[in-house]
Parts: sequence; structure tokens; C-alpha cells
Amino acid sequence: MSITSEPDTDTPPLTSAALAADPLTADPLLADPAFPVHVGGKLVVQSRTAVDGPDDLSLVYTPGVGRVSQAVADEPDAVWRYTGRGNAVAVLSNGTAVLGLGDIGPEAALPVMEGKAVLFKQFGGVDAYPVCVNARTVDEMVAIGKAIAPTFGGINLEDIAAPQCFEIERRLQEEVDIPVVHDDQHGTAIVVLAALINTAKVVGKPLADMTVTIIGVGAAGRACSELLHAYGIGDVIGVDRNGILDGSRRDVTEAKRWFVDIGNRWGRRGDVDEAIRGADVVIGLSGPGAFGIDALATMNDGAAVFALANPVPEVMPSDVPSNVAVVATGRSDFANQINNVLAFPGLFRGLLDSGARACTREMKLAAASALAGIVTDPRPDRIIPGAFEPGVADRVSAAVRAHVMDSARKV
Repeated sequence: MSITSEPDTDTPPLTSAALAADPLTADPLLADPAFPVHVGGKLVVQSRTAVDGPDDLSLVYTPGVGRVSQAVADEPDAVWRYTGRGNAVAVLSNGTAVLGLGDIGPEAALPVMEGKAVLFKQFGGVDAYPVCVNARTVDEMVAIGKAIAPTFGGINLEDIAAPQCFEIERRLQEEVDIPVVHDDQHGTAIVVLAALINTAKVVGKPLADMTVTIIGVGAAGRACSELLHAYGIGDVIGVDRNGILDGSRRDVTEAKRWFVDIGNRWGRRGDVDEAIRGADVVIGLSGPGAFGIDALATMNDGAAVFALANPVPEVMPSDVPSNVAVVATGRSDFANQINNVLAFPGLFRGLLDSGARACTREMKLAAASALAGIVTDPRPDRIIPGAFEPGVADRVSAAVRAHVMDSARKV
């Protein structure tokens, strides 16, 4: 949450002593209902084993724990049986791209990472641990991830700025033997693909014939493009602040190169309006006002608009023209919420339960297909299940596990 009011110089600084004395009156921010939920943090560590006396202590800790440690030293794979590693995920962030707030640092990122951990547990039964670090470079982030990997069964990279996030994920996955997933990329891509699979059913268009324009080609934009292409979408056109990414541009960075080499098959050039003209789907991953309502009227009939900027979408659902048949946003107060919570709890549940060493593109495709399949009767206001519908994480995790086991049988 962004606090935009001017600082009150007459108010004394908030201290832990003041909070302890009167936590409800010492902090003026507690008038906002979001703040009481966060007082003291949103997580605790709870023991699974009672320690009621010396005998329990001798088993949970020394001397009994020494025998278990020696067993793991003798057979390293025993760590998965005799510790909580097999259900533990690190939510690793350096706070350089937090929500819509930008580069606000690791301390300010901590409430978000705690929230992510709550969702991991609530929806997937996964024990997730916030790890917010002072690290600005790719080398530092990779070194940190590699160093903490022995404690965890997976690493969820979170709120790390592009383009560093691409290199961090790639290099870290090469260095560790547990799955590394940048959820801002791949969680978004899984849910977007699932929604698009069902959108195609609603509008009666084959996915292979669809042209998708993606406005905003950062981490989520590139991941969505790659996954849609892998599934068989007809064409993907990427748009940044300078317009369509095409072969004539000399400012295309390596992170955006995919949109020139693989996307934009017909070499379209121009501004955002030209990118939208004749498109079947527009996916906004940018900000409010990134494209206009008049431009949407130039899309094909039976069009779809995923306006995913949060909290204010690029366009409000009530404002889209009549040629747009399906609208999705990132908000819970509109139909068709594209929310990563539909993907990451089940994805990691499946990765952990199957003992996967990495999260492959095929696993993401399986997860998206399973998520889409939950909606058996797609319609314009229901192309994706809701976050609280029963069985969402179970279906996604089962699809991932099945893919891992099937792949193992083929080896």
C-alpha cells in the first residue's frame, strides 16, 4: 500500500515501547483495517512435536537428534524423510519490483512475502518462508539462493526487477537441484493461458488462429508470450513504451528479443493502436490508460481483453466496446480475476510431492490445462475458477505430479 500523505512532523516516532504500552492508540496507521492484520507479522513457527519433559527433549534435541544428523550425513537423501525440507519453499526477494510500488527494498517487501507465505499454506499446505535480502546484483542473488538451497525443497523468486530476474532464475536453476520458479513470470503465465484456453471456447475461435497483443513486456509479459506460443497460439505481438517490437528497431534489449525473433510473425510496425488493430486478444501488463477504448473497437469481433494492471486496470470492464466479448482483470470485484494464487500453491505442491528437480515448460502447460479444465462450462463471465473454489490447488498439483511421473517412465 502506498502512503502518499505528507509526514506529520508533530507526531513522535513510533517505537516498540510505545506499541507495547498501547498498540491500538500508539500507531495512527491502525485506523486502516489493513494494518492491524500485520501487527507482529502474519506468520509464526509452530512445533509439530510436543516437548513435555526430559525424555522428549532428548529425542527432539540432543542426544537423539545427533543420531538423525549422522544418518543424513551417511545418506544425504534421508534429509527429505527426517526434516521438513520436502514441504519447505523459500520466498526469495530483494524488493526491487514490489507489487505496483517498484524498488522499495527488502524491508518494505517483507509484508508482501509474508502474505505470499500465508497463501502458500492456505491453498497448498506448503510451508513457505520469507527471505528478503540486501542484494542488488545477479551474482549476489544467485549466490544467496545457492547458499540457502539445502534448507528448502523449492525456491519461489518474487518481486525481482526485470531484466535481472531472467538471469537470476536461469543461473540459479543451473546451480541447484530443486525447482526455482519466478512466480511473477510463470504463475501469471499459467493463469493467463488457462483463461485464454477457455476464452477460445467462449468465442468459438481456434487458438491457432488467434493474434494476441501483449502491452507491457517485462517479466510477466515475456513469460506469458513464451507459454502461449508453446501452447500453439497463432501469433504474439509485444508492445513496449516505444511501440511494437519489430526487426527495424535498434533499441530492442536482449530481454525483449523474443518478441522480434519468435513473435510478430508478419512484421507489424507502429504504435500501440496499430498493435491492437485486428487483434483477437489484448493482454495488458502495464498500467492505467496504456491503451484506449477507441483502439479496442478496432479489434476483431468476439475479442477478449485481459486488463491486468492492479489496482487500477488499463480499462474498466464497463467501458469496453461491444466487439469485446470477454474481459478479465486482476481484481476480485470483477468477473474473471487473473490471480497467481490460482497457480503457485498447486504448482509447488506438485513439484514438492513429485520430487521434481526443476519446473519445466511442460509442467507449466500441464498446470494451465488443469486449471482451465476446472471450468466445465466456460462463459463470458466465467473463464477461470475463483481462488476459493474447492479443489483448485489439488487439480493443478495432480497435473504436475502426473507429468513428472510420466516423464520418469519415459526415461
